[in-house]
Order: sequence, then C-alpha cells, then structure tokens
Amino acid sequence: MAAHALVEVRDLDMAFRTRRAGGRPMMQQVLHKLSFDIGEGETLGLVGESGSGKSTAGRILVGLYEPTGGSVRLFGRDITGPDRSSGLAAVRARLQFVFQDPHAALNPRMRIGESIAEPLDIAGGRSRRDRNGRVRELLEMVGLPRDSDERFPHEFSGGQRQRIVIARALALQPGFIVCDEPVSALDVSMQAQIVNLLMDLQAKFGLSYLFIAHDLAVVRAIAHRVAVLYAGSIVEVAPKAELYSQPQHPYTQALLDAVPRADPSRVRGPVIGGEVPSLMVPPPGCRFHTRCPQVMPRCSVEVPQLRETRPGRQTSCHLYDPVAGTPDHEKLQRKVST
Repeated sequence: MAAHALVEVRDLDMAFRTRRAGGRPMMQQVLHKLSFDIGEGETLGLVGESGSGKSTAGRILVGLYEPTGGSVRLFGRDITGPDRSSGLAAVRARLQFVFQDPHAALNPRMRIGESIAEPLDIAGGRSRRDRNGRVRELLEMVGLPRDSDERFPHEFSGGQRQRIVIARALALQPGFIVCDEPVSALDVSMQAQIVNLLMDLQAKFGLSYLFIAHDLAVVRAIAHRVAVLYAGSIVEVAPKAELYSQPQHPYTQALLDAVPRADPSRVRGPVIGGEVPSLMVPPPGCRFHTRCPQVMPRCSVEVPQLRETRPGRQTSCHLYDPVAGTPDHEKLQRKVST
C-alpha cells in the first residue's frame, strides 16, 4: 500500500438493485472487496474491461454513490460510515471529478466562464472581481486564452472542452481528482496533450489522481502504480514498471498481450476466450476461472485473496497462494525460480 495515503479503500462493496426478465428483483454485485491506497502526489491507474466496475469505484470515492459495504477514508476522514454526511462535508472542496465526455459535462447554455466559476459561487466568499480573475487564471493554467471566458462550449474542440472541465475541477484547489476515462473521447495527439497537462498540474500542485482507463498505453504514461479490475474485483496491484514488464495474474497477462504492437517477432500469450461473467450471478471461487488458461481445481471453489507476492506488489491468484506440498506449490516454486 502507498505510504502517507491520502485515499484509503478497504473491502469496498457495491451492489445495485435491479430486475431480471419477468420482474424478479436481483442484486447486481458491481464491486467486491476492493482495497487499495493512493498516496500524496500519486497517480493510481485503474484498468479493466468495460463493465468491470471502474467508474462505479470512482463515483464512490467522490461521494456520488454510497457503497453497500467497506470503508473509504479521504484526507483522514471516513466518508462511508455513520458519519458519512459530516465526513463528506469536511472534504468536499478537496475532491473533484473529471468526466469522460467533456461535451456532456458542460452546460451548453452557459458561457465557460460561468461553468468554471460554479464551484467558486457555491463555496462563496469571493467578490465578483476576484471570482472573474480566478476564472481567467484557471483558463491560462490549462492552456486556454484568458479572454475566452465569454464563449460557449460549442465554440471549442473536444480537447479544449476537456481543458475547460479540468480548469473547473481545479477551481477550489483540490488535493484529489478522479479522472474517469478523461481522454478516451479524444484523438491520439490530443490524448497526449491532456495527459501531459494532468502530469504538469500534478507536479505543480501535488495532486493525487485515480486515473480510470481501458487504454493501457495511456495508463503507462501517467500512472505510478496500476490496479487491475476484473468483474468487480481487483486481481493485481503493482508499480507501473513491474506490472508492464512482469505481470503476475493471468488476466493482467492477457490484457497486455492484447495490446497491438508493431513487432513481428513478438510471441503472444494464449487468447482469452469467453465473456465477462454476469455480476448478478458471478461464478463461485475466482471470478476469472471460467476464462483462465491456468485454471486449477481449487479456482472454481475457493476465492483467492489479494495478498503481497513481492514488496509493493499484490496479486489475487491461487498460483501465488499455494498450499505447501501440493502440485500447485511446486508449480509456483518453478515459476518464481524463473
């Protein structure tokens, strides 16, 4: 876990009430026992397939959803327990969210100066002159002209709109920002510009990010550590360099093997077949066992625990949690020795 953690997530569960065909109510377990930390000035990348629960986790961390279990502590305050309301009130100004679609995140009828000023107006305590000056300062900070505050969102490109959303997120000088797929709607060149902007702002203000994405190349550029999510459960957490060079969990290996590379000599791993399991009726044991190329008998009955496999690395896989004296244990010893 991260030293000097700004964000502490422990055993986080989230279930939504839904209905199946025929009207029978069901609970959809979107997140299951998530645990991770984010340190001061750190970026944790959260990756996984669509529907794995990444955005749900991000919304819980800024108080948009109330989890059904577990705890979240931000800046030392619990925002999930009995004192959730007071905890959120104490840290609300220090949390912000950057959404995936900058066009939908901005009111088309409001000039961008008014949109950026909304957090300032809600917080209060500023004269109109100070407020307008802060708006122009924020525009300059994200690389837009100071005098563009009178223009409307439709007058800007997608990349410029995302810069506006980031400017609004910075208005109250937050310490922690959840970035939910902030560049997935942009072209490649603009993605690089926004990622560089976020990194520059982090270096300047000491910001901490939860960076949610499915693009592993983007995560590799910005993250310090990476958490891999599968069907609502974290299967691996590791420093970026180690995860990309030596992935431990079979699912992480499959994700990295799926990244296109212009290398004809590259040897790809086994193709992962099947579909992500239903979160209304998740499979018993390891949720990945129905697709795993290294599945063992215990995988279908025993849930693996997320545990430290090397200093600073955690993996949830029976390959790294063997019972001494069994073939699984011998398999692990051979794997570790190589």
